Amino acid sequence: MAPSARSIKPDAQCLAAQDQARAAAEETAGDMGVGDHLGFQAEDDRVLTHFFGCPHAAYRGWRWSVTVVRASRAKVVTVDEVVLLPGEGALRSKEWVPWAERIQPGDVTPGLLMPTPEDDLRLEPGYTGGEHAADLEPAEASLARIVVAELGLGRERVLTGVGREEATERWLAGEGGPDNQMSKLAPGVCETCGFFSRLQGGLGLLFGACANAYSAADGRVVSVDHGCGAHSSVPQEDHAEELPPPVWETIAWDEPVSLFD
Repeated sequence: MAPSARSIKPDAQCLAAQDQARAAAEETAGDMGVGDHLGFQAEDDRVLTHFFGCPHAAYRGWRWSVTVVRASRAKVVTVDEVVLLPGEGALRSKEWVPWAERIQPGDVTPGLLMPTPEDDLRLEPGYTGGEHAADLEPAEASLARIVVAELGLGRERVLTGVGREEATERWLAGEGGPDNQMSKLAPGVCETCGFFSRLQGGLGLLFGACANAYSAADGRVVSVDHGCGAHSSVPQEDHAEELPPPVWETIAWDEPVSLFD
């Protein structure tokens, strides 16, 4: 017998309607079949649910739930609903997770489009940087686009403080940050390297891009305190002077000499 939230006395007539509940389950189940009676649960006064096993192999651990009810002062029991519900240890699919929560960094591959939500906290209107920049009238918006294009801006949305903070934390914790074996063994930090090209804007205080084709970080964002073995200040090794060719000395013997003489 399944536990109930509160102690309710089962209605005798609803309890006795087990065959009626089975017939309703069989009508709904069709070829899936209905197994043994697994128990009951009193839902409320004159409301009771009968449970039957589901023998279908694809629904292991599931059970048919048939709720019957009797109206006040009525003697006839009627079927309220028939549903298939998972029991303890039932085979179930994984809980559905929205796409926006499933997507991970690096999942956008060639040909895949990832729309940016209008309320993305990482972005804000870029024409004025204010929250009302997108509320302009069509004519004013068109004029604003012309002006910002002439100024070399032209981006409708730019990073917010939240977007910059998230990028900073992600980049510092990544391969281009300071806390890795590459940086610990480097002869110097990127900030002092000739191949280090600093980013523009606020992110340029901490980050730049590597322009050394021989570095593992070439073309990637690196922090000012990152480092690698391809630092521009690494001196060339001094090779030893080349030795002159060897002098061969030959010895001529006037007479044959034996080791036993």
